[in-house]
Parts: sequence; structure tokens; C-alpha cells
Amino acid sequence: MRTTRRTLLLGALPALSLPALALAQPGWRPDRPVRLVVAFAPGGNVDFTARLLAPIMAERLGQPVVIENRGGAGGVIGLDLVAKARPDGLTFGIGSSGTLTISPLTTARMPWDTWTDFTFIALAYRVPIVLANSATLPARTLQEFLAYAKANQGKVSAGSSGIGTGAHLGIELFNHGSGAGLTHVPYRSSGAAYPDLVAGHLHCMFDQLSAALPLHRDGKSRILATGSAVRSPQVPEAPTLREAGIIDAELSTSIGLLGPARLPPEILEALRSAMAAAVGDATVQARLLDLGAEVATPAQMNGRHYLAVTQEELALSRQAVEIAGLKPE
Repeated sequence: MRTTRRTLLLGALPALSLPALALAQPGWRPDRPVRLVVAFAPGGNVDFTARLLAPIMAERLGQPVVIENRGGAGGVIGLDLVAKARPDGLTFGIGSSGTLTISPLTTARMPWDTWTDFTFIALAYRVPIVLANSATLPARTLQEFLAYAKANQGKVSAGSSGIGTGAHLGIELFNHGSGAGLTHVPYRSSGAAYPDLVAGHLHCMFDQLSAALPLHRDGKSRILATGSAVRSPQVPEAPTLREAGIIDAELSTSIGLLGPARLPPEILEALRSAMAAAVGDATVQARLLDLGAEVATPAQMNGRHYLAVTQEELALSRQAVEIAGLKPE
């Protein structure tokens, strides 16, 4: 039986308080519960990730991991708590691409700096952004969709979760690389757009693979291409945008662990090791893979790689923001 997103979320909600000495590892250990900041409201991918990882991290650290949801301003408010926390290992957070690489380009007054106010602890996984079209369209492949869009320049609508989001920037990069001429239609969230996609009022969507998979599996929409480096095992029939010669860089969102700047090496390593243990858990990996996540390898699960991925994403975001003509507000 296929695991649904609701089942995954419910399965990730057991109490996070664990015996203080359970499976604690040598090295630094906190002497009280630690705070894991989620810069978004409960229920989304970032919150799901935190609730999935926290129990195992708590076992490794020997203290409860308490999740604190602080949504607002596209994640900027929540990460401000992390940036301004003491570097004592008692406060860390989940970092996401849009907040770290898009918000600094579209927000006039940022309370923190991505490169100087955080310690990059480790990359957990990446989720490709995909192009999914309505099943009501005649196009069943990327090539057919491109032909349809070019024959109907400016009349093919492309939904996103809002102006300045990763999905919106994906649309801009797609138009730039393909000449498809899609018309961007921003919604308040991707969930609000999917009913229109299913009904055929919206021709296509750019969204994370994890969100697009359920409708693809149910035959209500078709994933035509992915922004991943290689084809996704979840939709092996869909070519990558790089393979199609449309977007050369990897188009995805990344999720990782962040701490405040100047985090001591022994604390950084303890938090990295705890996260690596959680991501490496077989049950956790199965849930992430079912959502289309590309889980970081052990060699990639460190701060250097996470920083490098974020720098690459910033360069791509800057290109897309320039194409879209977005200005900081």
C-alpha cells in the first residue's frame, strides 16, 4: 500500500522527549533540552523534516529535541532566532533554500546575513523542482508540451506557490532556456493551485517533487521533467531539465541543519553526527525517498558541502531574479 503524505506526517509526530542518557555518544552533549527552530508553520516539508529527525537526534544527544515553529516572512523570522542565539548548541534550526538564497535577493531589509550569521552544520537532502502539466492537456511528454506551449505563446499558464518562490524562479528559468512563453500565475500556496491544475483551469505547475508526486501517481497530472541532476527513481520516465538542454544547473530545494555563527567545532560535530544518524536511519530514509527526496550521502553530510550547495543555489536564484525583474521589497 502506498504511503500517503498524511500518513507520513502522522507517523512523525510521536513525543520527542526521550531518556536523557539514551544512546548518547562520546564528545559534547547538551545538559538540557535543545531547541530545533522550524521557520514555517506546522505541516509543511520543513516541519515534517524536523519531526522526522528530532527523535533520533534526541537519542544521540541524550536530551529531548523540542521543535519550535516560528513562521513568517518566508522563513526569515524563524532563522533570525537561530542567527541571534548563543553558540552553545542549545538552539539550531532547519535551513531551506528559499529562505537562505531567495529572501536575501527579494527582501530589502534582512535581519541576518546568510554567510556570516550562521554555521552550516550539514545538508540533509534535496528535493527537485518539477514541471507537471494537467492531465487534461494533450501533451504527454516534455517535447509535446514544449510544442504545445510554443504554438500557444503566452496562453499556457504556469502556476507557482507565489512570486519570488523557487517555483516561480523555475518558471522564469524554464522560459529563458526553452522559449516556451509560459504565463506565470502565482497562488498563495502550491496546495491552492492543484485543484485548478486537476480541473484544467491551470495548464501546468512548477513545484517540489514531493508535492507533485501524489497527483502524478493518481493520473490527475503528469510530471514531465525534473530539475534534478539525474532522473528521479520516482519518475524515471521524466527527463531532467539539464538533459533536455533547458536549465543547465540543478533546480531543487535543499534542506539542512544550521546553527548560529561561531559554533564551536565540538558542538558542530555533535549536531552533525546526530543529524547524520537520523538521516541514515532506514525508516527515515524510506519516508524521505517516498517523497522524492535525494538524500545526502555520508560524504555530503557536512557543513562544507551544505555551504557549497547553498552558494550554487544563490547563483541560480540571482540569475532567475534578474530574468524576472524582481526588486527587493
